[in-house]
Amino acid sequence: MNYKECIDFANENPVAWLATSDKDQPHVRAMGMWFAAETGFYFQASTVKELVNQIKENPKIEIAFFRPDEGTGKMLRVEGKAEIIKDIGMKKKCLEDRPFLKDLGLTAESDELFLFRIHHGKAHFWTMETNLLPKEIIEF
Repeated sequence: MNYKECIDFANENPVAWLATSDKDQPHVRAMGMWFAAETGFYFQASTVKELVNQIKENPKIEIAFFRPDEGTGKMLRVEGKAEIIKDIGMKKKCLEDRPFLKDLGLTAESDELFLFRIHHGKAHFWTMETNLLPKEIIEF
């Protein structure tokens, strides 16, 4: 497995489970990934969400992407530090790709539009067939 396969899998299965922590309490929620590319796994949220402060306090996060198949399916787990993106150009691209955000009143200049990515980290795939084998870690 390689990083390109991680990118492809994430883009094909963009609904993911994102884990953060609030002090010593883990929090997991479903998120729709914006996109994955060689430069990382990109997400968007609103600053009204608790996850924003959780990421600011502790940027270590984990994301699990899942594709149901016959039996137990296939999972991709990605861990790393969330990098906050403040670039106006990226915010404009996000609004173009996700027009529903404009309907919520968000603009590229809005402080409420929160972008982040995992740019560096580790990933691995899981299937029932590989369940008992050592993890094949993909560093990116």
